[in-house]
Amino acid sequence: MIAVPAPDLLITNMFLLAAGVFVILATVMIYRAVIGPTMQDRVLAVNVLGTNTVVILALLAVALDAPSFLDIALVYALLNFLMAVAISKFTVERGGVI
Repeated sequence: MIAVPAPDLLITNMFLLAAGVFVILATVMIYRAVIGPTMQDRVLAVNVLGTNTVVILALLAVALDAPSFLDIALVYALLNFLMAVAISKFTVERGGVI
């Protein structure tokens, strides 16, 4: 017979795998944030990086059964929103239009 892993272990591994995929996507966004040809590309890439970080923290909270990661994810989401508004305001004041 083939040994089938416990459902809890399988679900945990799936959440960890999904977090790993989001980490890979975040590395692609780091490239766009650094190399992005325009300021709008960079702002969007930094915003996507922040969102990816929130999703990774939420997936790790579920996979590792650590609810404190959700608190950190919420605070980071709020900071990410404020950062996006601040950067948008800065670029509009300098003459750029987002």
